[in-house]
Amino acid sequence: MEQVTIERLGHQGDGIAAGPIFVPGTLPGETVEGEITGGVMDAPRIVTPSEMRVSPPCRHAKSCGGCQLQHARPDFVADWKQGVVRHALAAHGIETEFREIATSPEATRRRAGFSARRTKKGAQVGFHRKRSDVIVEVPDCRVVEPKLAAALPMVEALAVLGASRKGELSVLVTTSLGGLDVVVKGGKEADAQMQQALSELARAYDCARIAWGEDVVLTRRPPNQKMGRAEVAPPPGAFLQATPQGEAALLEDVRGYVEGASHVVDLFAGCGTFALPLAEAARVHAVEGEKAMTQALDHGWRHAQGLRHVTTEARDLFRNPLLPQELARFDAAVIDPPRAGAEAQVAQLCEARIPRIAFVSCNPVTFARDAAALLRAGYALDGLRVVDQFRWSTHVELVAGFSLR
Repeated sequence: MEQVTIERLGHQGDGIAAGPIFVPGTLPGETVEGEITGGVMDAPRIVTPSEMRVSPPCRHAKSCGGCQLQHARPDFVADWKQGVVRHALAAHGIETEFREIATSPEATRRRAGFSARRTKKGAQVGFHRKRSDVIVEVPDCRVVEPKLAAALPMVEALAVLGASRKGELSVLVTTSLGGLDVVVKGGKEADAQMQQALSELARAYDCARIAWGEDVVLTRRPPNQKMGRAEVAPPPGAFLQATPQGEAALLEDVRGYVEGASHVVDLFAGCGTFALPLAEAARVHAVEGEKAMTQALDHGWRHAQGLRHVTTEARDLFRNPLLPQELARFDAAVIDPPRAGAEAQVAQLCEARIPRIAFVSCNPVTFARDAAALLRAGYALDGLRVVDQFRWSTHVELVAGFSLR
């Protein structure tokens, strides 16, 4: 039995003591003791707790791997997440004003990826235990919307119907205006008998759409999402902001950073999270790598009222970024790349010198790299907000604005 003091919190949410020794479920300043194996103290006993420690609100917190920070006070988590961004920026010598963090309330996550296994008596459904492939049942999950929590019996029924006894079923469930939107991976082949059973299940649990593997096996109603004045039915499993509140916070700042622009380019536009609301005041050209997503965006725009002209383009912005001569017609840009960032596209933005840029990111490290390139090209970083859509997790998102000096 060894005793250590936690010095800081790592990016995965584990406390780190000198060594380094990684201690899950701990906070800076705490003294803990336990057995250390391979540099990890898996089962620490808290000797001296931090004043920032609280009792986890969810009874599954100790076993479920979905949340890493339920044992910390909300103000500690907010400061820590902003600190993660500050540290990433500091590595490039960048400082900026931070706006107040926007944290989504509990029970607002509109999408969840459940795991399921068939058992002799039915099925086991939930999330994986921390650092394990063991499934933990989470009937009282405090993160997801009540409609998602209520969908667990549906996921269990899917596993009984279509999972093999040796394999694990992955079930992505999203709430939509039309009902539950379900994507199932890892199941048996959906033959005619299976499709009939899925149809009956969809009626029983009010599913809007079910995709099995790569195929949509049934659509009872369009699984629409509201995006400004438009309604969009994203392709199965397509990117979607995690909570409506988080999306609203990102959109508010994006609007502010491009306010007054008459022609906006939206890069990595997805299904129109920003493009369609921005079209209420400006013409928008939306560029996204997946054609199915640009088609969904275009369909939503064509059936909406009161929007200005929106054009779409399916294009791989990693391999084929928009060039300065293509960007010259826009007076503002919105960019929301995946975790890898947008190094190639940012290089072209630097050369094009678009007056204003709203930058949304889910990775502070790649954001800091891309922000440094914009600053070297003559842009100013006008402000930044951390948006915490993944409450009690280590995931960090942000929105920032750049203007040409």
